[in-house]
Amino acid sequence: MALTPREREEFLTEAHIGALSVSAGPDRGPLNVPIWYDYTPGGELWLLTGPTSKKMDLIKAAGRFSLMVERVEPTVRYVTAEGPVTRIAESTDELHEAMVRRYLAPENVPGYLKFAESLGPQSVVYMRPEHWLSADLGDTREL
Repeated sequence: MALTPREREEFLTEAHIGALSVSAGPDRGPLNVPIWYDYTPGGELWLLTGPTSKKMDLIKAAGRFSLMVERVEPTVRYVTAEGPVTRIAESTDELHEAMVRRYLAPENVPGYLKFAESLGPQSVVYMRPEHWLSADLGDTREL
């Protein structure tokens, strides 16, 4: 059963690992990689990546991407959001820390942020969802 707009937006605000998909060009399937993201209902979805990463190169070339998130408990549910990149900016320490706090337990945040220094600078990519696909398939244990 398809989710309502409110249900899909609320689901996207939860801290799931996303699957980013972006065109890899002619004669190639899309690049599809796991990624952390954040979303505010009715607003933009955003993610962090290296400014010279393969993901960034492909996102810039395509000008759009999709993100799929899913869960299997308590019901099988997924949401896919696709749309244009609205802006790309240099990330700040505050944005990076907010993303890390979204996904990690508080005691793991300082260690991860220290590790992340070795990854170099990060860019923040914003996307406004235009197209949605979603469903809740129910409790598969009952099938």
